[in-house]
Amino acid sequence: MYSFKNDYSEGAHPRILQALIDSNFVQEDGYGGDQFTQKAIELMKEKVGRDDVDIHLLSGGTQTNLTAISAFLRPYEAAIAASTGHILTHETGAIEATGHKILSVETENGKLTPSQIKIVLELHADEHMVKPKLVYISNATEIGSIYTKRELTDLREFCQEYNLLLYMDGARLGSALCSDDNDLKLTDIPALVDAFYIGGTKNGALLGEALVICHDSLKEDFRFHLKQKGALLAKGRLLGIQFYELFRDDLFFELAQHANKMATILREECSIAQFSFLTHSPSNQIFPILPNSLITELQKNYSFYIWEKIDAKNSAIRLVTSWATKEEEVRGFVEDMKRQLQMH
Repeated sequence: MYSFKNDYSEGAHPRILQALIDSNFVQEDGYGGDQFTQKAIELMKEKVGRDDVDIHLLSGGTQTNLTAISAFLRPYEAAIAASTGHILTHETGAIEATGHKILSVETENGKLTPSQIKIVLELHADEHMVKPKLVYISNATEIGSIYTKRELTDLREFCQEYNLLLYMDGARLGSALCSDDNDLKLTDIPALVDAFYIGGTKNGALLGEALVICHDSLKEDFRFHLKQKGALLAKGRLLGIQFYELFRDDLFFELAQHANKMATILREECSIAQFSFLTHSPSNQIFPILPNSLITELQKNYSFYIWEKIDAKNSAIRLVTSWATKEEEVRGFVEDMKRQLQMH
């Protein structure tokens, strides 16, 4: 049974494991004061092209989102997110548990637009309702779409005009930046958002996300928020070592490129078989619409999520590829799909 369920089924890239082993008996200060974390932060500042950002390393995406968003917002302020947004659908009410409402927006492709956000602002016009303050986006989105530089620039200009914070969830930022459809560079992002994070968990690390705070007003006392939310690891070195290894020679991007390449094979073969897709997703997640009978057969050898029922006979599935996905397994899936089609 080979899994296409997610991009964190495997452990970590061997180089990261080796780096952890090699440094295991080196004594270091805790809570991110170690040499490895400091080297990683300085290196990532170079990679994002900005020395004036603050970078904090946290263990996971939900922890990063709840810590950052709750720190950035006042008690009566709310976040705006697409209806498919991770903070709205797959974080067990973590943001709401910190006292902040999430205002949901229906979208066609998982991406927010200024016109959609403006409607939310118009509906929340006085102190009898929560005040929309932060716009939450993901790149890549939860349904595999990515933001273009123009789209992100438009959002940035709108948020500046209406005094909104723009926050980007980058759990799959590597995949987004390495997509064939992408025209954004990592160095573009700090000027376009107030804060974002670079996801390691879904791109070769054992665990870890690097939160980049760009807006000066959001930087003060952030380590207090980290500690209060349980996000300040005593053995912070474990995160620093991993991010230094990911970025010292662009391993981060090599791994994302591999994941995208494996997804491209699946996408192209599903297209050749004349299957349609739930959404245009040029990243490492694809959502082909298959007959239920074919899905049942494929589930005998592969695990994946049935994402959405389309009609009585067809459903959209989600196939996710990772830094470690084996091409022979991808080809095997394709051959099994073709064989089942020929039999029926």
